[in-house]
Amino acid sequence: MEVPILRGRWVQLEPLAEEHRDALRIAADDERIWVHTLVNARGPQFNQWFDDALAQRDAGCQIPFAVRQLADQTLVGSTSYLDPVPRHRRVEIGSTWYTPQVWATQVNPECKLLLLVHAFDVLGMNRVSLCTDLRNTRSQAAIEKLGAVKEGILRSHMVTQGGRIRDSVLYSIVIADWPAAKEQLAARLSINPHSA
Repeated sequence: MEVPILRGRWVQLEPLAEEHRDALRIAADDERIWVHTLVNARGPQFNQWFDDALAQRDAGCQIPFAVRQLADQTLVGSTSYLDPVPRHRRVEIGSTWYTPQVWATQVNPECKLLLLVHAFDVLGMNRVSLCTDLRNTRSQAAIEKLGAVKEGILRSHMVTQGGRIRDSVLYSIVIADWPAAKEQLAARLSINPHSA
């Protein structure tokens, strides 16, 4: 699944490449980012996270992006399409993290809008899922603001850093939900949904 640069008003999603490594390492250097994640990519672990994202990309399992904030051209995080299944026209959005300086700004909603528009309107997906740690209430609230439907809890779903067994909350937006979700997300960003 080839994906171009996705550009919005506040952010640009660039397919992850070696040129992003050093700037993302700086963006990732805050312990708060990694509290609810499967890995801690801070400090010496960053190269392993970055190399794994590229390996997963090369294996066709993940399409990782670097998130560039357009106002100052800095890299502020990463997000991905995960587990694309073109035959069934489904994909997951995940492995998302941002430097805390952009939490509760337009960065996350616009990233999600760009990814969702590309998934539904360009790639013709029927389903986009999102999954987060049951303990991560901040992430759950952000996903619910997208208009995603909570489908349930996946018990003992993943092993996190430190070996904790994670329960995950599964959400989705399906093609029937997409027009209303797109409208709602565009309204949050004060943009015309038909130009998104």
